[in-house]
Amino acid sequence: MIDLHAHILPNLDDGPRSWEESLEMCRMAFDDGIRTIVATPHTLNGVYNNNAAVIKQQAKHLQKLLEKNNIAVNILPGSDVRVYPTLTSLIENGEALTINDNRRYIILELPDLFPMPAIKKLMLSLTDKGITPIISHPERISQIQQDSSVIYDFIKEGALTQVTAMSITGEFGKGVKGFVEKMLKYDMVHIISTDCHNIVSRPPILSIAVELASRIVGKEKALSMVTSTPQAIIEGQKV
Repeated sequence: MIDLHAHILPNLDDGPRSWEESLEMCRMAFDDGIRTIVATPHTLNGVYNNNAAVIKQQAKHLQKLLEKNNIAVNILPGSDVRVYPTLTSLIENGEALTINDNRRYIILELPDLFPMPAIKKLMLSLTDKGITPIISHPERISQIQQDSSVIYDFIKEGALTQVTAMSITGEFGKGVKGFVEKMLKYDMVHIISTDCHNIVSRPPILSIAVELASRIVGKEKALSMVTSTPQAIIEGQKV
């Protein structure tokens, strides 16, 4: 499996606090069947502003540590980017990192409340440059929970969606679980990721969520959300 959204690099955001914790998270991921992790620290959210160079450097260092410790997990660079008016130019000048640095896909984090026209304008500016936005954990955003047509409109505009494994398993509450099940039922989910932050409360576990999702969408489609679809994104191919 591939984990497309993971806070796995230490001391860049609210993820792991040491390289040792990062390694332990990678061991957990490997034991769960995950073989590729895209490291996606928060950026441009007013608290964390990790630029592309720092993320890529840390991802390479973690890869070397994994090889040294015989943990067969591949680490790729990415970022969890809060929506930002000049995001397109920030991508072009290397301040905001796309998935695997291929300038084809980027994970976008929306605030709980947002102006639809401004977000649609931002998405249009990205798609005009050939960059597909992936909406991060829409099932946990209150404005979308209140009106599911919002996420439907984003998908119509060409965006993809990535839901959190723990939303499917119920750790974010019954309301979120019910909403993500609705999204799955109505074909509004493209990717399942861990959005892991640590070993205990936000671990890098995908398998349980995939099993639960398969009961709604079927095994083949649920597996595609953690295999073929994220693989195509990593390679910069059309989904």
